[in-house]
Amino acid sequence: MRCHVAATGSRLMLTIEIVSDVVCPWCFIGLRRLDAAIALVRQEVPGFVCEKRWRPFFLNPNTPPEGEPYLPFLEKKFGGRAPVEALFERVRAAGRPYGLEYAFEKIARRANTLQAHRLIHWAQQRGDASQLVERLFVAQFQRGEPVGDPSVLVSIAAECGYPAATIADYLASSEDVDTVREMEAEVRAAGISMVPTFVVDRKMVVVGAEDPSVLARAILEVLAAESLK
Repeated sequence: MRCHVAATGSRLMLTIEIVSDVVCPWCFIGLRRLDAAIALVRQEVPGFVCEKRWRPFFLNPNTPPEGEPYLPFLEKKFGGRAPVEALFERVRAAGRPYGLEYAFEKIARRANTLQAHRLIHWAQQRGDASQLVERLFVAQFQRGEPVGDPSVLVSIAAECGYPAATIADYLASSEDVDTVREMEAEVRAAGISMVPTFVVDRKMVVVGAEDPSVLARAILEVLAAESLK
């Protein structure tokens, strides 16, 4: 995987855009694999700095605003309870090496994630939203908290240090609704139809929750190209 990056004049900071949805179980694993990939890159490029930026994606764009029962939807989509349980086990097995334990049995409803994406958008207008995104995944897949419920989102945001009253007012408004929908449409117009998708400095795209070595190689290749400029 070695990829030489010149020490002189190289730009050691890249932006990685993460296209994901908080109800996508593979996106949670993708975050862990991205962190592992960044650690691999830093073994070769100790000064590497990564700025993460989140891009919205609606995994289930037709979800009603109030959501709908979780298991019945999955059983209809995948052809019964047995295929769903097999899917759950594949995700659990993939997550365990990264310390992720999924509690699918706690999820009562399939959430509409427009409000969650609005919250992420609001947060990253003001800085790094990584802590918030992590907490949203924990809510969805480990605590069974309804991430489509604005009151739950307000509580989660407050836990992450954001002002609860400001968030409540924001989510009660229509601010950035069109913006988030337009951002999601732009992602699809760019040909992205699977999440997670990682866009490395707008120069390389890695689709899926790939092995950390694959992500690390993409980052190193972009760094190497930047160092030659």
